[in-house]
Amino acid sequence: MTTFSTRSCILFKASVVALAVASASSAYSAGFALNDHSTTASGSAIAGAAASGEDISFSYWNPALFLNAKKNTFYVSGAYVMPKMDVTNIQAKDAAPTIVGGPTNLSTSSTSNSDSVDNAFIPAFYYAMPLSDDTVVGVSLNAPFGLSGDYGNSWPGRFHATETSLKDVALAFSVAHRVNDWFSAGASVQVHRAHVVLASAVGTANPNAGGEGLGKIKADATGYGFSLGVLMEPIKGTRIGIGYRSKVKFDFKGDVKYDNVAGVNQGLATLGAGYQLVNASAEDNLKFPDVLTISLDQALTNKLRLGLSAIHTGWSSISDGLNIKFGSKQPNSVLTFGFDDEWMYSAGLTYDYSEAWTLRTGIAMDNSPVTDKYRSARTPDGDRKWYSLGATYHIDDSSSASFAYTYVSIEDVSVNRDGSLPEDASRGTYKADYASSANVVSLAYTKSF
Repeated sequence: MTTFSTRSCILFKASVVALAVASASSAYSAGFALNDHSTTASGSAIAGAAASGEDISFSYWNPALFLNAKKNTFYVSGAYVMPKMDVTNIQAKDAAPTIVGGPTNLSTSSTSNSDSVDNAFIPAFYYAMPLSDDTVVGVSLNAPFGLSGDYGNSWPGRFHATETSLKDVALAFSVAHRVNDWFSAGASVQVHRAHVVLASAVGTANPNAGGEGLGKIKADATGYGFSLGVLMEPIKGTRIGIGYRSKVKFDFKGDVKYDNVAGVNQGLATLGAGYQLVNASAEDNLKFPDVLTISLDQALTNKLRLGLSAIHTGWSSISDGLNIKFGSKQPNSVLTFGFDDEWMYSAGLTYDYSEAWTLRTGIAMDNSPVTDKYRSARTPDGDRKWYSLGATYHIDDSSSASFAYTYVSIEDVSVNRDGSLPEDASRGTYKADYASSANVVSLAYTKSF
């Protein structure tokens, strides 16, 4: 009876990292991080991001770069992400126990799911105010992490994931100071506000086992972080920048609500499970990863510059996953992420074509933190390659408009959840092939006064 009950426990498995599934942003950046915080930077695939002298939007990667402002300056940027994700060769079975006929086959190998990703708009805003020739204060508003998508409530993998959504907005207050002709430093403090929505089917497809319902969790949290950065120019034309953004701890609190679970609860009562699926509070905590950016901005000629960046994201801070606590007798829900720390590498060129036009291009390799063992319907992540181009039109001495386009090619991956992991005991098995890509268009306007 214990084994039978365990296999029949209808738990709502929730995961913030699960937000990487079926999302516009996950098609753009590895894991669930967002990297479009600057149209200018996107035009060269974030190459030289922590060392650039172009404008204040690069302060996201290095707060010392607020010193790029010589006057009061604002910069507003927006990226429109258009992802594509084809999920094919889906094979899924629920977790119905043998006593009621065993698992139900939910799909065939011909099943496809290509409507599960949403287009998304990612905004960014910066304002800088020089206090002197050597000191600048600034404020910025960014979305460091986020995504959204919906597989639908009737797709074959619904016991693994349906709706997913994450919004993380960070307000930062920064100060940058030029120590001498070749060394500058900056720092910021950040307030983050995150909102999560996660949903999946619960129960089984077998009416003899109580049928299936839907569970949805909504939670919010406020977190705090900081960033530090230095800029060095040992010789004229060679700029070296290092920026660090700290981990951010979120203590998520919210609730879980269920629909159509009367049959599921009747089955649990018959099995003597000792709990019911009832609307209740839900809570857990996560540490979103820290980010280290090392960049070079090198003048090759008086018009052409080379940018290089290496960006390390500490995804292992969430590797252990979640242990969600419910305000009911329902057992905790445990989910392992198994993320590894990873690097992103980029190289790009910036060319001052004329007094009016600056042109950019770049490439990047963005490595996924997801390991084969723990890849799931919620984390079907693969390595990414970026191909970017962009331009800035200098309207006059105090204003400019920028454009960037990035094509993101994502490694084809397969998910194979064969039931060997404890967290899949109530989900069943799931196998599928994923082919993904994204087109990203960015626009920005900057004004000094």
